[in-house]
Amino acid sequence: MAAPTAHTEAPAGHNSFPPFQTENFPSQLVWLTLTFVLLYVLMAKVALPRVGSILAERSKRIADDIAAAQQFKERSDAAHAAYEKALADARARAQAIANETREQQAAAAEQTNKSLEAELHRRLAAAEQSIAATRTAAMGNVGAIAADTAAAIVERLIGKTPAPHEVAAALGDAGKS
Repeated sequence: MAAPTAHTEAPAGHNSFPPFQTENFPSQLVWLTLTFVLLYVLMAKVALPRVGSILAERSKRIADDIAAAQQFKERSDAAHAAYEKALADARARAQAIANETREQQAAAAEQTNKSLEAELHRRLAAAEQSIAATRTAAMGNVGAIAADTAAAIVERLIGKTPAPHEVAAALGDAGKS
């Protein structure tokens, strides 16, 4: 091994670590003061303004983002209100269309009912006329049928056919009573 040098060996009774040696204290205090002042100046003039500008920029960006979000919220609220209004208008139009259609259908049904009633009245009148004509025709034939029936009854009762003028006179007397 090599022999120790003077710098590495500590004198007897002295601390071996230089910062703890009391004769080095004044120079250490000077360097400490110079280093502190230099670091203070660097921090105050360079680092802290940068950090401050970064914080200010972040605060501005956050404020801008909040303002933009507020604008988007207002637009969204306006769009929602417009949507609700359009929906209400559409419902009102649909209700009006439904009412109009219902009224048109009711009018068409009423018209159909009137035409059916008119057709039924026409048919009823035609049927009544037909019945009256049939009744008149039947009543016209009643006299002839009565005369034939009366002649047949008399022939059967007395065995001799009566004369048509006698049957007509008998039926004329019976019709008057």
